[in-house]
Amino acid sequence: MAAHEGHRAYDAVIVGGGHNGLVAAAYLARAGRSVLVLERLAGTGGAAVSTRPFKGVDARLSRYSYLVSLLPKKIVRDLGLDFRVRARTVSSYTPAERAGRPTGLLVGGGARRTREAFARLTGSDAEYQAWQRFYGMTGRVAARVFPTLTEPLPTREDLRRRVDDDEAWRVLFEEPVGVAIEERFADDLVRGVVLTDALIGTFADAHDPGLRQNRCFLYHVIGGGTGDWDVPVGGMGALTDALAGAARAAGARIATGHEALRVDTDGTTAEVTYRTADGEATVAARHVLVNAAPRELAALTGDTPPAPAEGAQLKVNMLLTRLPRLRDTSVDPREAFAGTFHIAEGYEQLAAAHAQAAAGRLPAEPPSEIYCHSLTDPTILGPDLVERGCQTLTLFGLHTPARLFDRDNDATRAELLAATVAQLDAHLAEPLADCLATDADGRPCIEAKTPLDLERDLRLPGGNIFHRDLSWPYAQEGADDTGRWGVGTRHANVLLCGAGAVRGGGVSGVPGHNAAMAVLETTGD
Repeated sequence: MAAHEGHRAYDAVIVGGGHNGLVAAAYLARAGRSVLVLERLAGTGGAAVSTRPFKGVDARLSRYSYLVSLLPKKIVRDLGLDFRVRARTVSSYTPAERAGRPTGLLVGGGARRTREAFARLTGSDAEYQAWQRFYGMTGRVAARVFPTLTEPLPTREDLRRRVDDDEAWRVLFEEPVGVAIEERFADDLVRGVVLTDALIGTFADAHDPGLRQNRCFLYHVIGGGTGDWDVPVGGMGALTDALAGAARAAGARIATGHEALRVDTDGTTAEVTYRTADGEATVAARHVLVNAAPRELAALTGDTPPAPAEGAQLKVNMLLTRLPRLRDTSVDPREAFAGTFHIAEGYEQLAAAHAQAAAGRLPAEPPSEIYCHSLTDPTILGPDLVERGCQTLTLFGLHTPARLFDRDNDATRAELLAATVAQLDAHLAEPLADCLATDADGRPCIEAKTPLDLERDLRLPGGNIFHRDLSWPYAQEGADDTGRWGVGTRHANVLLCGAGAVRGGGVSGVPGHNAAMAVLETTGD
């Protein structure tokens, strides 16, 4: 659909049809605004899509983003979305070797079972009790902070009063999270499991004075007011398909294959120039909402670009004929892989991996975490695959900054994937390769995406899944441009509604919601 087939002017033009842009479109259209979404690619969804990556195989995988925690139920209710999530039966499993024998830590399956797992691994109840106290504290913070994400942006002091816990504020907001981890936990493996939430897509040390790791940790423990990470039923594409449907049903126009090239604005009205296969055209708008990275926003408006962003992850999608057997026979693979399966993520291993990558080398023991979507939600597999017992595996690797791939992305990807699989194989009773399914051409069903691949495929700057470093969920001094909702720019009628907005990052819809609220607030609703 070409934009000119609808109006030549809209109340809002949204650049980018990822999930945040679709949330904004649905809210604005439901409020009676005329809305046009311009999406560069052939389909909507951005990083929150489901695809069939393996030729001739009916497995619809969440190819990029893959779990849901930060999406407020308020958005699902407000927009009437037909979208559900399912809780994972197990939180995590971390294999280990102690005294020459395979063992591990299974968190989940009830308090008694988790307590016994801690005692079996560490020899006492001390670590379990510390775990309970620490996550009791983060749970209280989650219940108080998460609701603020869809409210006008609080000041730092407002949020601190809301948290109402001086110790929690110090631990999460003021000092490196490594301090709290080392003060509270003694076991290296337990320390590592806690730290991993601070490192998802974030290249930082536990003691980074800039506290990037703390901001990442905070967003990973506040989701839904509980910190639980759930599986999207039908895959991540089910969410963005529902959002696109809600936006269209409310009257929004979604134009795929339309690449925005330029935004010209005087602060009151704007024009967006876009390109299609038929050439260039322009559409007018009262407001422009940019569901793209701050780097792309600057390119569109001709403003000074922000400091370069850098991603630091490896994403691997797999289809298996069966789950591999584990060396630790005390745990069923269907439980071990149902939650987050931690590999090479001991505390010292994570520190060593960061140091090696910071020095320009691939980590010798690449840390990663894995989970099996199809155990919780088999609907992503065709009936034949389900009948044959096939399962998916999703792997997310840490501490692999984009700079490591600059010289030769293909060769480095292959080297890193082999080293990552070797770390997993060390804990398996059979090689992963023996369990991989094959596609219609007989190739193993495994694909890997580096930060450079994500930049190429999705225009994520430097492959950064958050578009830039995550922000604190409160107003920053000297950042007046972001406005009451954290989505403002230096142009009064141009808003940032992507992951790079204040309180953006992850699959949340929060920046889309907040940008829509900012528009409606300024136009009388």
